[in-house]
Amino acid sequence: MAGYYNEVREIEAVVEGFESCTTAKDAFTHRSHVTVASYYLRCSNEPDATQRMRAGLLRFLDHHSLRRAKFHETLTIFWIRTVSAFLERLDQRLPLLEMTNAVIQSLGDSRLVFEYYSEELLRTDETRNGWVAPDLKDL
Repeated sequence: MAGYYNEVREIEAVVEGFESCTTAKDAFTHRSHVTVASYYLRCSNEPDATQRMRAGLLRFLDHHSLRRAKFHETLTIFWIRTVSAFLERLDQRLPLLEMTNAVIQSLGDSRLVFEYYSEELLRTDETRNGWVAPDLKDL
């Protein structure tokens, strides 16, 4: 497996930068999102990880003076559920470093969402403001 992170400290730094809003707004990439999701899911259950991610994203947007309209509830839940399902299929004894690198290797392309959702549906206020199930294929 390709090594995206070489040590756990790198993962922790991504999470800390996100939570403290010290990560530049343009530096919080899809890879960063799935890294934080992996970390949260390793430390808690899916509902708690979802709430923590939601709160963190809104705090991050506010800190960087970005419009809260950039927040997308359906995408947030989609990625937490997708990462969670992937992690459940892995050997639970794997260290965080290996689990996170496996997540990035498998789910590191943000365009994966378009296998499940049409662009038209994702552009709606309904998906932005609440959970909407995929219209192309089930999770």
